[in-house]
Amino acid sequence: MADMKILPAGDRALVAEFSDVISEDVNRRVNALKRALLAENIAGVREMIPTYRSLLVEYDPAVIALPALTERVRAADPGDVPATAEQRRVLTIPCCYGGKYGEDLKDMAAITGLSEEEIIAIHSATEYRVYMLGFLPGFVYLGGLDERIAAPRLKTPRTSIPAGSVGIGGNQTGVYPMASPGGWRLIGATPVAFYDPAREKPALCEAGDYIRFVPVSPEEYERLRKEGGAV
Repeated sequence: MADMKILPAGDRALVAEFSDVISEDVNRRVNALKRALLAENIAGVREMIPTYRSLLVEYDPAVIALPALTERVRAADPGDVPATAEQRRVLTIPCCYGGKYGEDLKDMAAITGLSEEEIIAIHSATEYRVYMLGFLPGFVYLGGLDERIAAPRLKTPRTSIPAGSVGIGGNQTGVYPMASPGGWRLIGATPVAFYDPAREKPALCEAGDYIRFVPVSPEEYERLRKEGGAV
C-alpha cells in the first residue's frame, strides 16, 4: 500500500491520506490509525473524522503545533492491517422492501432487468462495510453493493425522503437517518433509528462496522417500528 501523506487542512486540522482508491484494505488502515490515536489520548486533539481513504484530525494549535502532531500521527500509523486483525461488528437491520416502503423498486427492476424478488435477494445477501458517515448525522455510506443492482441516482432529487429509507445511488447503498432531500433510489425502509440525539451515542454505526439487511414483511416492519426498532 502507498505511504501515508499528511497534509494541513486549514490552521486547525490535518489530513492523513492513504490512497486514491476505495478499498477495504485502505479503510481498515484509516480506522486503525484512528484507534491508535485515540489510545494515545494526545493533548490538543479535538476530533477525528474517518473517510473512505483518509483521516481528518482536528486539533487546538494552542496546545499542540502542526509539526509535533504530524510526528505523532506518522508514528501511530499501523501500516497494512490484515482483515483478520480487525474486530468485526455486524449489525442486522430489518428492511421492508418495495411498495410504499421502497417506491423505486419497480423502476430498479426495469433498470437492472431483474425481478423485484431477485433485487431483494441480492441486496440482502451481502454484509456491507460502513466506509464513512456523512451528508447527514448518522448517514452510512456502505460499500460492497453487487454490481447487478447498481443504478444511477434520480435525475431530479426528491425534496423529502422519510427517515429510515434504504436507497441505492450508483454503486453504493445507504440509509437515510432522518427526513431529508435526496436523490438515491428507494428500495425499502427500516424501522431502526440510525440517528437519535437522545442516545448516549446518537449515531447507530461507526466507520468499520458492517450491516446486513434482513427482509421483513410490512406487518413485521410496523410491529418493530412501534417497539422502537431496536437492533
